Amino acid sequence: MSKEDEVMTGSERRDQIRATLSTSTLAVSATTLAQQLGVSRQTVVGDISLLRANGLKIIATLHGYELEDEVQPTAILVCRHFPNEAADEMTRIVQAGGVIKDVTVEHPLYGRLRGELELRTVGDINLFMGRLQKQQGHLLSELTDGIHTHTVGYRTPEQLVAIQATLREGGYLYEN
Repeated sequence: MSKEDEVMTGSERRDQIRATLSTSTLAVSATTLAQQLGVSRQTVVGDISLLRANGLKIIATLHGYELEDEVQPTAILVCRHFPNEAADEMTRIVQAGGVIKDVTVEHPLYGRLRGELELRTVGDINLFMGRLQKQQGHLLSELTDGIHTHTVGYRTPEQLVAIQATLREGGYLYEN
């Protein structure tokens, strides 16, 4: 068998990515997928985009890619805070049992801007905040005077009430 015969087609590679994500209990990084498939990380990122464009619900977490849990209920919460309060706001959500799926702002020029987060634990928040600081980045909410929304996943209606209550207590829930 020649070396050319061993190379996977793009379609086969995407099938393998789909299979890996559907059987993995943990997020799988693009680097890990690239090593398994013998391609570049950028090729995997492109394949993920094609899979998403074809309807596969793939989410990016701080730890890699995974398939979206479509049975978890979600709510969109409007929040407002200063940048130095972001970690506290997010920590309140996850400690009340929520998953911070994303952050969205309404920008006057670009319209809706959304960033996937998938923050589930305080460790995820610490990792996110560490990367933000290391990269000298800015929060999307800084573009809109602190006003933003989070799509938050939860398990029970009582859990959602607790998430809203802790955000209200911290002064982060934007309700007026």
